[in-house]
Amino acid sequence: MSSPDPQVRAARNPSTPTSGRGSAGRGPVVAVTGAASGVGELLTRRLAASEEIKQVIAIDERRGEVFEAQWHILDVRDPAIAERLRGADVVVHLALDLDLETDSAARTAYNVRGTQTVLTAAAAAGVHRVVLCTSAMVYGALPDNDIPLSEDAELRATAEATGVGDLLEIERLSRRAPRAHPGLNVTVVRPAVLVGGTDTALTRYFESPRLLVVAGSRPTWQFCHVEDLVSALEYAALEKVDGELAVGCDGWLEQEEVEELSGIRRMELPSAVALGAAARLHRIGLTPSPAGDLAYTMHPWVVSVSRLHDAGWRPQWTNEEVLAALLEEVEGRHTVAGRRLGRKDATAAGAAGATVALLGTAALVRRARKARRRL
Repeated sequence: MSSPDPQVRAARNPSTPTSGRGSAGRGPVVAVTGAASGVGELLTRRLAASEEIKQVIAIDERRGEVFEAQWHILDVRDPAIAERLRGADVVVHLALDLDLETDSAARTAYNVRGTQTVLTAAAAAGVHRVVLCTSAMVYGALPDNDIPLSEDAELRATAEATGVGDLLEIERLSRRAPRAHPGLNVTVVRPAVLVGGTDTALTRYFESPRLLVVAGSRPTWQFCHVEDLVSALEYAALEKVDGELAVGCDGWLEQEEVEELSGIRRMELPSAVALGAAARLHRIGLTPSPAGDLAYTMHPWVVSVSRLHDAGWRPQWTNEEVLAALLEEVEGRHTVAGRRLGRKDATAAGAAGATVALLGTAALVRRARKARRRL
C-alpha cells in the first residue's frame, strides 16, 4: 500500500479495543506482511489488541513497534517466508510499493514477485486464506461506468496509471491461486481513494492551487479513510467476509460538491490539451504521474460496498469528513501538475503558473533542462 504516516492511528471507532490479550484469544493466527509501517502497522496493532485473534505474526524488512506481535525480518520475495508462515491460518499481504517516486520497473518487480511468493509460500505452509489489498482503481475510470459499480463488475482498467498495472497483475494472481493451490482461499479488498497519511496522485490533486477539471468530463469522488480500510481488513482476516470486496464511504461526491466543500476553484481545460500536456510533462520527467492518472479525476469509478455491509461492517467516516481530513493533511503542501513545489515556487505559480506547468512550457521546462545540464 502507499504507506500512511505511522502516526495515523485507528482510533475513530469507539468500539476498537485499545488494549487486549491477543495471544490469549481463541481465534485465528494471522500473519501480516508489510507490518512495520503504513496500513500494515495499523492492522498489526489492531489485530494484536483484539480478543478475537490468537496470535499475530508480523513480517517486514525491519522490526516495527507492535511488541505484542511475533516478528520475522525478511523480504517478502524470499522463499524462506514459507517457514515463517507455518502455523498461520490467515495471511494479510500488505507489503506493496505504490510510491509515486519509485522506479516503475523496480516497483513492479517488488509488487508482483512479492505477491507471487507470498501466495505460493502460504499454500506450502498450510495457510487456508490470503487477503490481498489492491484498489478500486482496477475497475477503471470510464465515462460509461455504472454509478456505483457492482463489486462483480468487470475490471476494465489499463496499466496507464501509476501502479495500476501491478494491481491488475495481483488481481490475476488472486484468481489463479485457488486453481493452482486447491484449498487456498483468496480475498481481495479494493479501497476507494485512500486517505490518511497517504501520498498518491489522487491526494496530490487536492494540493493544487486549482482543481483541474477536463472539459466534458464528469468526476465523482468516493473516499476511504485508512481507519475504515483497516477495519475492513480485520473483517476479512477474521473471515467474516470473503470474495472480492470494495471498501469506502457510503455514496459519493460530485465535483461541484468537492469544490464547494474544499473552497478550491476549478481550472477547466480541453481534454486533448490536458492529456497531451500531462503525457509530455511525465515523459520529460517533470511530473511523477503519467497521463493515465488523469482519467481517475475525469470519469466515475465509485463502487458499491454491499458485501461488507451484508456482513455487518459499516464505515465510520463519511465522504465529507474524509475530504475535510485530507484538506487538513495537505495544508501547506503545494503541487502543480502532480509535481511538488516549495512554498516560494507555489506563491509565484498561482493559477496562471498552474496552467503554464500543465502545458509543459516556459519556466518549468527551462528549469528541467538546466538541471540536466548540471548533472
